Amino acid sequence: HVQLVESGGSLVQPGGSLRLSCLASENSISRYPMAWFRQAPGKEREVVTTIDPDGSTTYTDSVQGRFTISKDNAKNTLYLQMNSLKVEDAAIYYCVADSAAGLRAGAPYGYWGQGTQVTVS
Repeated sequence: HVQLVESGGSLVQPGGSLRLSCLASENSISRYPMAWFRQAPGKEREVVTTIDPDGSTTYTDSVQGRFTISKDNAKNTLYLQMNSLKVEDAAIYYCVADSAAGLRAGAPYGYWGQGTQVTVS
């Protein structure tokens, strides 16, 4: 069973930066495609960025050029560096592990962390 624990969420001013971390159990980071999802109040959950075991990444258009996903397999940790934050980036951010197909489908059967709150104001 994969366990994921996010941290790093905080209140930040527009234009500021944050780095989220996700500590994973076992060797999940190196074995699974990973993603960051987010959900804002009143909005649908959306995938923000993904990273494959080989390091290939994808980003949703709204964060392209501002956010960077990375991982440290030795530390079993996934990261999300968020720069130039906007008010519309405010949401609960979730770390997710699943198959590539599962992530594309919204990871309904994937492994989810508890989420970390990002507030931009």
